[in-house]
Amino acid sequence: MAANEKTGVFDASQLNQMRCPDCNGTGELRIDSENINEHFEVENQTVITPCTRCGATGYLAAS
Repeated sequence: MAANEKTGVFDASQLNQMRCPDCNGTGELRIDSENINEHFEVENQTVITPCTRCGATGYLAAS
């Protein structure tokens, strides 16, 4: 655990980072899907997975 996690201190330069366009800065991707079960009923599911583009941080590294 980093020392700044307990004190609430953060790096102000992180405020100017560019948000990831794939996950809109949330760090996770949501994929909606529809499946048909054995009773021919439609089941809706949302799969939540970490964003691979930003490494689940929500921000892109400065380039």
